[in-house]
Amino acid sequence: MSDNNYDLIVIGGGPGGYVAAIRAAQLGMKVACVDKRSTLGGTCLNVGCIPSKALLQSSHHYETASKELAVHGVQAESVKFDLATMMARKNKVVLDLTQGIEYLFKKNKVAHITGLGVIVAPNQVKVSSQNDGEEHTLTAKNILIATGSSVTPLPGVDIDEESILSSTGALNLEKVPRSMVVVGGGVIGLELGSVWRRLGAEVTVVEFLDTLLPGMDKDIRKQMQRSIEKQGMTLKLSTKVVSATRSGNTVQLTVESLKDGKSETLEADTVLVAIGRQPYTQGLGLEVMGVNLDDRGFIQVDTGYQTNVAGIYAIGDVIGGAMLAHKAEEEGIAVVENLAGQSGHVNYKAIPGIVYTKPEAASVGRTEDSLKEEGVAYNVGKFPFNANSRARCNGSSEGFVKVLADAKSDQVLGVHIIGPNAGDLIAEAVLAMEFGASSEDIARTCHAHPGLGEAVKEAALDVSGGAIHI
Repeated sequence: MSDNNYDLIVIGGGPGGYVAAIRAAQLGMKVACVDKRSTLGGTCLNVGCIPSKALLQSSHHYETASKELAVHGVQAESVKFDLATMMARKNKVVLDLTQGIEYLFKKNKVAHITGLGVIVAPNQVKVSSQNDGEEHTLTAKNILIATGSSVTPLPGVDIDEESILSSTGALNLEKVPRSMVVVGGGVIGLELGSVWRRLGAEVTVVEFLDTLLPGMDKDIRKQMQRSIEKQGMTLKLSTKVVSATRSGNTVQLTVESLKDGKSETLEADTVLVAIGRQPYTQGLGLEVMGVNLDDRGFIQVDTGYQTNVAGIYAIGDVIGGAMLAHKAEEEGIAVVENLAGQSGHVNYKAIPGIVYTKPEAASVGRTEDSLKEEGVAYNVGKFPFNANSRARCNGSSEGFVKVLADAKSDQVLGVHIIGPNAGDLIAEAVLAMEFGASSEDIARTCHAHPGLGEAVKEAALDVSGGAIHI
């Protein structure tokens, strides 16, 4: 076998791609991972999930120190922040983790090839170096596309990464803007809006729909809206953006109400466009190969993640569904395990989604609205964190846990949490749903006291009207 001949070539080094590459190598395959970035980890690690969480944590510490410690008897006067240090820490977190993936590639003998990969045959990938333009061709038994997604553009608003930003630009501001308009009330918009609001920016969120976090359970959306407004963000729901123009150091954003048609102009130092992401499929040779895409540009695959072209597979954001790093990871593992003769699978009913604002929000499974639409009979259990001992001790008792269970079988259909550590607490619900647990199974599981997890137990108890502490 020549140096350029592999069992599997993975195009894309993000969470789905690099995890698939490592797992394939563990299963005995000779693997190459091609990525146009010199650093592995994709959008998530380099300019997405990880740097945003680092800044969320730093800005949270600042806000806690400046506004929330006095009630605990801690006097912190003249609290200041150093944005340059925050950014340096964020960059160090990213660097450490990207180097960690490089180490894992070397450990598992995965070839990391930097360059733009183009599929030129069902078993061939041409790689062009973006540094010197040199080209070489790799061959493989199978090719896996894991190129992720890119920022969805907004008509009438041209992103320049100076005043009009994508999430990438919003992670690298050199100073705190006096004002910021966030276009999009989804996860990315609320998280990055929270960072800059905590550091002093006046933040306005413009959302086309009549709710924040579309797709999440209705009670989570309502609570999040109350929380975001209480924190000082201005919300303009049912509002569309018409255009944006730069004038000196400010941006004039023309918006129009969908309710009454009235238009107004919002002026801000910066505008963050966060209306979603679109599949990154351009320049991969898919048209030439005849790989089928749907009407939104997503690659079409069968239940085994194979495209209509034998030997070419795809996972993650490029195939649609929840655009989540952990969903892509699970798909990547499933593909390579199937190629190795195992039985890889993904349970799409048990994929969690998390919003890392304060309070955090996390969901898994069905929402109440979706159950009603399909006529599914269900029972609801809810428990507020203000009745949870640990939450009260921590001084962070906003929010609740909500459990949805089948009215006949009591099987857990969905769990929705907004409150402290929601992103970690949801893991118990995911595991329960993975094993087909009932709400009674959760309710009869002993939870440590005092712990935030007791709120999950109590919500499960409440499904049958047996909650103890409310």
